[in-house]
Amino acid sequence: MKRLLVLMLLIAVIFVFPVRLTILHVNDTHGHVWPFSEYQNPDIGGFAVIANIVEQIRQEVESEGGHVIFLHAGDINTGVPESDLLDAMPDIVALNMMKLDAVVLGNHEFDNEKDVLARQMKVATFPFLSANFNDPEEIVVPEPYVIKDFGDVKVAIFGLTTEETAILEPLYLNGATFSNAVEVSRTLVPELKEKADVVIALAHLGWGGSHEGDYTTSKELAEQVDGIDVIVDGHSHTKFGEAPVVNDTIVVQAWEWGKYVGRLDLDVENGEIVSWSWKTIPVNLKVYKGKDDAGKEIYEYVGTPFEKNFYVETVLDYFKSLGDEKLNTVVGHTKVLLLGERSEVRSKDTSLSNLICDAMKWKAGADVAFTNGGGIRASIQEGDITIRDILTVLPFGNTLYVLKMTGSQMMEVLKYAASLPEGKGAFLHTAGLTWKSVNGEVMEVKVNGEPLQMDKTYVVVTNNYMASGGDGYSMFVDLPGYDTGFRLDDVVVEYVEKALGGMIESYDSELRYVRE
Repeated sequence: MKRLLVLMLLIAVIFVFPVRLTILHVNDTHGHVWPFSEYQNPDIGGFAVIANIVEQIRQEVESEGGHVIFLHAGDINTGVPESDLLDAMPDIVALNMMKLDAVVLGNHEFDNEKDVLARQMKVATFPFLSANFNDPEEIVVPEPYVIKDFGDVKVAIFGLTTEETAILEPLYLNGATFSNAVEVSRTLVPELKEKADVVIALAHLGWGGSHEGDYTTSKELAEQVDGIDVIVDGHSHTKFGEAPVVNDTIVVQAWEWGKYVGRLDLDVENGEIVSWSWKTIPVNLKVYKGKDDAGKEIYEYVGTPFEKNFYVETVLDYFKSLGDEKLNTVVGHTKVLLLGERSEVRSKDTSLSNLICDAMKWKAGADVAFTNGGGIRASIQEGDITIRDILTVLPFGNTLYVLKMTGSQMMEVLKYAASLPEGKGAFLHTAGLTWKSVNGEVMEVKVNGEPLQMDKTYVVVTNNYMASGGDGYSMFVDLPGYDTGFRLDDVVVEYVEKALGGMIESYDSELRYVRE
């Protein structure tokens, strides 16, 4: 017996078995804590379903001696009215129940005053990370990194927030800054490599592609910084088919809104990743298969259907009930789709963007209205229009800001807008003004049908986000003007009820800006 025991110990010393580390991740959930429906894809997502997925995988991996880390790659805030009205407390409480290990500060965590974010951080039982965020007021003080010590493997997780936040969300920063993600990482990663076997960058940077401005993508981070084992990314809402590997760094991202849970399985031996695999788990996504003989729509699940976690669902149902009565108030009816999809409003004018700009111009009595495509977050389907619908479209609580601008000053706005690539949230929508650009050159600018006069002063209405320089519109910042205090969502409600009489038979979707 003694000899057998000695032999077994010798075998254990000689053969070191890999440790399984499973990383579950979501990103850009934007208030989608309750199941929601998209066109021909009903009742998808929801944190109660995700909680069940996480719980099942945690039990599976831990029963086999492995370890599970659950991460959120930023943008918890902004997108669903019930969540927005409660400052994302439903989201925070549900993530607490799901035993989230960490979240990185996303740019939309700064959509409200910093006191709101500080309160969210206080309620959370998980850390908010960002190694490159600096708040001179010390209202928001995230941890730069955390170390998870499982005994047989140590994991370092550090946070990076896109430097683009200073452009995208300047309204409430009040002096806060975002250091260069590459420079911060080059200093921090060697330190973390000394402390841990696996180094994870929990990043809200966005994947690859060309971009304008001084900010880092996750692809660039992997290319320029050695020693990062995994980047769990968010911000760009990227739907990866496979996880790319850049400079020996695995990069993963799980699309948006909790439609997927990403699962990255690592086998770690002697502090090295010896094998890995990654997949996305659809959160009750479906494929439309047509209608049966009775006219009922038929759907087929993509992958395995999952039940909801009873306890998480119960808590979220309570939160949802708090705002339902007000949000379900009907303010009008539309017989046409009012188009506000992300891919559309960031590249061209639509019926909904035109309606919003018209409402701004109408309320302010202005000559011209400007708004940004990134502020429009959803379409309004045919049928009754509720306050919930309009808040879903306009979740940021922006107010109307009235300015006086000369024609030449407006030309600076148009030149900047013409320089932007399609797909950017800064895409400019207008009312009272039509224009075109050819190879980036602005021409044929008309205000209410008349050619723009360079020395004439016009009354312009925009939103307070753009007036503060948001999305790069710095030309607004020092102009004479004032904040009306009128919330944009309230203005659209009033416009639908009063100016349109509560009924939309059709709406202008003609292009007010033509790019050639």
